[in-house]
Amino acid sequence: MFIPCDRGGGSAAPDFKGFTLLMPAVSVGNVGQLAIDLVISTLDMTKVGYFYTDCLVPMVGNNPYATAEENSVELSINAEVYSLPSKKLVVLQIRSPFIKNKYRPFCETLLSWVKSSKCARVVLLSSSHAYQRDDEQLLGTPLRYLLTPDLEKAVGGCMKDLNWKEMEKVAAYPGINDTDKVLHIPGGGITKLLFTESCSEGIQMAVLLKFCSEGDNIPDAFVLVNYLNEWLQLIKSEVNPSSQWKIPSSWRLLFGNGLPPALF
Repeated sequence: MFIPCDRGGGSAAPDFKGFTLLMPAVSVGNVGQLAIDLVISTLDMTKVGYFYTDCLVPMVGNNPYATAEENSVELSINAEVYSLPSKKLVVLQIRSPFIKNKYRPFCETLLSWVKSSKCARVVLLSSSHAYQRDDEQLLGTPLRYLLTPDLEKAVGGCMKDLNWKEMEKVAAYPGINDTDKVLHIPGGGITKLLFTESCSEGIQMAVLLKFCSEGDNIPDAFVLVNYLNEWLQLIKSEVNPSSQWKIPSSWRLLFGNGLPPALF
């Protein structure tokens, strides 16, 4: 459930009616989470609350988007909500893995919040194992998208204009029955469940994903966030959009660098 930040004034919960909710799937390479970091940092989004749930591994850390020593000591937890009213954008960042068998309760709680907050649509950033692609998926771009039927009516034409490639369905029983096809997103975490539940609940959802492998996935995050930007135009992309994304201060701690003194 969503809990607004207590800013000392006892203000009411923020209004997300008509907003686009952007969030990551906890998937291979953490690509969606890294891409969300770039969005929050670049747009200088304001933290407006937390998503309280027992479905994620508990965690706490210092401010991942610190810009000065004064705000570096602020604490962050496993699921936080950021907002940018000028773009009608709300972001849910997830920073820890799911507890076993908690995918479905989380999806139910999340979609209930989407409905109650009256968000216009959900955009899920995800990834999938590159080594498990079929022959068709090996061709062309490593980027794919999915739209629920309700969102397809609204933006399907835009995706065709962008020349984007829809995620292919694969044979349920390869080599035995190639006509029976299913949606398969290995390494995608909650992606498939959240998408299928959104289809059945009539929620407008888009999934943007990249095929990748575990490793240094920062380049994958830039590719995915640029893909998102082609559609939503969060930043100007006239020259080289990758150079315009602001890398958050927390990325200095990737790959074994020491912990910041402010944490202690």
